[in-house]
Amino acid sequence: MSENLQKILGLTEYMNSKIVGQKDLVKKMIITMLAGGNALVEGAPGLAKTKAIRTLADCISASFNRIQFTPDLLPSDITGSEIYVAQKGAFEFRKGPIFANLVLADEINRAPAKVQSALLEAMAEKQVSVGGQRFELPRLFMVMATQNPIEHEGTYNLPEAQLDRFLMYIKIGQPTAADEHKILSLVRGEQGFAAPDKQNNFEKLDIADVEAATRETMGVYLSPEMEEYMVQLIVATRRPEKYDENLAGMVMFGTSPRATIALDRCAKINAWLDGRDFVAPEDIHSVVYDILRHRVILSFEAQADGKTSDDVIAALLNVVPLP
Repeated sequence: MSENLQKILGLTEYMNSKIVGQKDLVKKMIITMLAGGNALVEGAPGLAKTKAIRTLADCISASFNRIQFTPDLLPSDITGSEIYVAQKGAFEFRKGPIFANLVLADEINRAPAKVQSALLEAMAEKQVSVGGQRFELPRLFMVMATQNPIEHEGTYNLPEAQLDRFLMYIKIGQPTAADEHKILSLVRGEQGFAAPDKQNNFEKLDIADVEAATRETMGVYLSPEMEEYMVQLIVATRRPEKYDENLAGMVMFGTSPRATIALDRCAKINAWLDGRDFVAPEDIHSVVYDILRHRVILSFEAQADGKTSDDVIAALLNVVPLP
């Protein structure tokens, strides 16, 4: 086991001790971070979404900002704006909260499309343009946006163009009864609240450690057979009727090449986290739902029948043959 993998696994173990009952969320956040992407997380209130990304920022000595999306938010509230400084007799750019290593966009679907689109350039290009100038974002940059699946009053659906900017769309559920006991124990202080660099011999990482781990994941081997399997899964989202006639007419739009790239990166990182230097089918299956569920656009008929994109992905996994 390499030193880089040991550090990332130590980070995962520590976060799981603080974020009880959300192991899948923790792993997918770390995969997203190592892949240099952004994550959209959907879950009911109180499931530690904010705590998860704040803890991650603390563990890697990274800057963290939280943006609460509301209907009256302006794009400049996110990116920043030019302020006239009387002492200098000139305008000066004041950076907004998007200028941080890890950014929590809380309840992103509560802001109108104009504000949501303010994130597009930052998420895709790692830069912000204001007043004809471009400002680079930090080397390590990740947006974790959340949305509440329960309340729909006063919300705005994210446009497909913005959804495609998210590497993963992670859905999280309620913890089990056993996890509830652990949460109570943790909150009551029975397990202590030692600093991250003291508890469980965990030492904080820095951004250089994350970048070194990212470079190492790129060396994971993807066989031609596994590559062909991934490509066939992507193609199947565009022409599902070629694989199963029961799926004909269920998909309005399939996934873009961005999904292929994301599946390749995340499958390699998943294999690396599991201690392998090659991609296996289980690595693809572990991340495929999170990568495709927001990129597969269902037809009106499928939605009327109560189908979800997860249903289509599950069906495609059954009909696309393994190598």
